[in-house]
Amino acid sequence: MPAGTILIADDDSGIRTVLNQALGRAGYDVRTTGTAAGLWRWVQAGEGNLVITDVVLPDESGFDLLPRIKRTRPDLPVIVMSAQNTLLTAITAAERGAFEYLPKPFDLKELVSVVQRALATPQARRAESAETPDDRLPLIGRSAAMQEIYRIIARLTQTDLTVMVVGESGTGKELVARALHDYGRRRHGPFVAVNMAAIPKELVESELFGHERGAFTGATNRGVGRFEQAEGGSLFLDEIGDMPLEAQTRLLRVLQQGEYTTVGGRTPIRTDVRIIAATNRDLRQLIQQGLFREDLFYRLNVVPMRLPPLRERSEDIPDLVRHFLRKGAEAGLPVKSVDNEALDLLRRYRWPGNVRELENLIRRLAVLHPGEDIPASVIATELQEPPSLDADMGEEGTLSSAAERYLTHYFRDHGDRLPPPGLYDRILQDVERPLISICLSATRGNQIRAAQLLGLNRNTLRKKIRDLGLDVVRGLKID
Repeated sequence: MPAGTILIADDDSGIRTVLNQALGRAGYDVRTTGTAAGLWRWVQAGEGNLVITDVVLPDESGFDLLPRIKRTRPDLPVIVMSAQNTLLTAITAAERGAFEYLPKPFDLKELVSVVQRALATPQARRAESAETPDDRLPLIGRSAAMQEIYRIIARLTQTDLTVMVVGESGTGKELVARALHDYGRRRHGPFVAVNMAAIPKELVESELFGHERGAFTGATNRGVGRFEQAEGGSLFLDEIGDMPLEAQTRLLRVLQQGEYTTVGGRTPIRTDVRIIAATNRDLRQLIQQGLFREDLFYRLNVVPMRLPPLRERSEDIPDLVRHFLRKGAEAGLPVKSVDNEALDLLRRYRWPGNVRELENLIRRLAVLHPGEDIPASVIATELQEPPSLDADMGEEGTLSSAAERYLTHYFRDHGDRLPPPGLYDRILQDVERPLISICLSATRGNQIRAAQLLGLNRNTLRKKIRDLGLDVVRGLKID
């Protein structure tokens, strides 16, 4: 007995043949057609246990056919295939009731696995959704890594689940948060974004939850918090790892009980806000250091989503470059193009600043490069890495060899006499003082970030700051 009958609609005879063979070997009865009309006749006749359809068919779009299939046979699962591998394709497939979206080209093993899951999952009628926005897509890329992000977003748009977006700086965490809002059930409500790292820690609670008049010095009027501003919509909490512990406790109450109190207030306020959090830090490490509440982590980490750095999806760079050039032209920048040799250089670069670095480079060249075409030679000059520490130290350029040369001269200068005791601590301080000072300067005096950069516990860093007498970093007092 076959495991089920699968109806396939695709105008490419080669794809129909491959799917027929692969699913036939898996034990399914397969019927194929090249038109939407042929598929619709089978569906109306009550045939088939599963539909696999391309979006682009010669007589009708698979997306236009989907709602009719769901109205006629709501329990019939539909898998959508498409070579138009964009976020909007995945979102549209999910909103119109598709069981799954598979970008072309796809892996046959994955297809068979999805078919098995679709036939094993009871189908329920899905509520009709409003039409999706057709604005410029917020996310660009056809790589396998981005396709997975699209599919996760598509599944989440019909839910209010809390999402934790993790990724390096510049990977597009806020763009993901906006996509979850703009294509979700709350798209008609406000989207409010707040960066925890940009708010003084003593003002975070007031910023998020608002305050009453007279709640603290300077509070001459009632202050509206971000939760109140985001009511009915989505609140994006960026750099959540920088939230002070006191504010973490208040946020936990919101997630547990759906209510909060303003600073200086006593009456609980009910709230209806979807939380999307983001971080480029290791929250589990912060938990071990006592800097982040473990119970809050699990409340926020309901759906974790990792954004890949640009170096892991370099095949998306040509599409991103064309997108940024088009955006620049629409904003009034000169129209430019990048040749294939230049694109190859861009693909091979590691992009420590990720997509944000790429966008800044393209916008800069669009303005400053005089020619209409941006050649590989210009890109090569722009992508030159700054000299490394080893290069600065000459041919024998390693930190250890530099230390060895320094100590050799140190002992030679003392002749036959040994230097005073305590050499280890003195040398260690000579290295630690500039290292810690530079890290504090780079993080603008933020000791939590500096400790993470150095790989130290914050208390250890504070003790070293005191012991080394590092009181001021570029005018910022370190408390």
